[in-house]
Amino acid sequence: MTTPKGQNLSKMEFIALMAMMFATIAFSIDAMMPALPDISADIAPLGVAQAALVMTFFVIGMGAGTFFTGPLSDAYGRKPVVYMGLAVYALGAILSWIAPTLETMLAARVLQGLGAAGPRVVSAAIIRDLYSGRAMASIMSLTMVVFLLVPGVAPLIGALIADAFGWRAIFAAFLAFGVLLFIWFSLRISETLPVSARRPLRVPLMLDAVRQMFANRTVRLSIFVQTLMLMMLFSVLTMVQPIFDVSFGREESFPLWFGAVAVSSGVSSLLNAAIVGRFGMRRLVTWALGAQVVVSALFVGWMLADLPYLFPLFIIWLWGVMFQGGLTVANLNAIAMEPMGHIAGMAASVIGAVSTVIGGALASPIGLLFDGTPIALVATVMVASALASVLMQYMRRAEAAETA
Repeated sequence: MTTPKGQNLSKMEFIALMAMMFATIAFSIDAMMPALPDISADIAPLGVAQAALVMTFFVIGMGAGTFFTGPLSDAYGRKPVVYMGLAVYALGAILSWIAPTLETMLAARVLQGLGAAGPRVVSAAIIRDLYSGRAMASIMSLTMVVFLLVPGVAPLIGALIADAFGWRAIFAAFLAFGVLLFIWFSLRISETLPVSARRPLRVPLMLDAVRQMFANRTVRLSIFVQTLMLMMLFSVLTMVQPIFDVSFGREESFPLWFGAVAVSSGVSSLLNAAIVGRFGMRRLVTWALGAQVVVSALFVGWMLADLPYLFPLFIIWLWGVMFQGGLTVANLNAIAMEPMGHIAGMAASVIGAVSTVIGGALASPIGLLFDGTPIALVATVMVASALASVLMQYMRRAEAAETA
């Protein structure tokens, strides 16, 4: 593979490094899932729902950090912001590790999430600094291979660590991950934003950058669709463990099943990277969403008819949701970033903040709909995919109008 411009590492190593920076968020959330019962027994007397706040508060911190890490990287360069973010992330992991109460742990998790926003947001800006168009979409897709694998293997990693060393040792794993990522990034990546291209950190300039983004119809629609995609993902992450436990009585094997689904679905990102240059980003997203609507509608009908074989069909459906992620999220991010190369850091912040925070907020009440069956989750994915499909049609019309 060719070397990214201005860099000394290979394209493959660059993709791997950017993917691990993307995956900081997923690893820090999903590895905690198997530990929730133990956390509940030790410091969360109100039960697993209270223990799950260790994931929610991390997302709160990450959402807050996402708003300003991009503008900071536009003003001071990409590398200093990544260094700062990883240092804060490591500090949050240490404080979570030694926290004596749930309240102090939640405060530490907010800090950890705040730091995790640095590598997550700046990695997207770095990719945009070095690539554009369908080449950028291809790079994004390849990073998504690892991004999709992490939610699958993280619960298994968390379970193995908790069984061997206790649940608090998971935070030690986060610390080790942050330190290794810091060393790898510092040694192998050169600054991608020259001083001449930096934008001073001024509120009017930041507001103008946001205005530019939302004035662009294609960018605006891409952010809205990406928000729906993340709402689907967060809904799956929130409800999948209770579904395995309550609906199918497979709590013990959940990490293995979920890991197998995530690993096998990673092929979609490889497929996307191979064919995006031929078919284009918008077309692949539209096709994937249309297929998801049909499959989810058929599965809802199957459950309403009370037909058998629900577990194998649920596994197939879950694999389809993860497979769709590889054909949509990277392309949508590339579509939104493409016209915003001159404000890549700010654009990455706005895209990440809006899609993550709103997507998470929309997903939060979905978990309350759980009735002991997968139907609420499947119906949520069906409706969200249908809405996203409509927005993609508006995007097609907007592109056609721009080229007319």
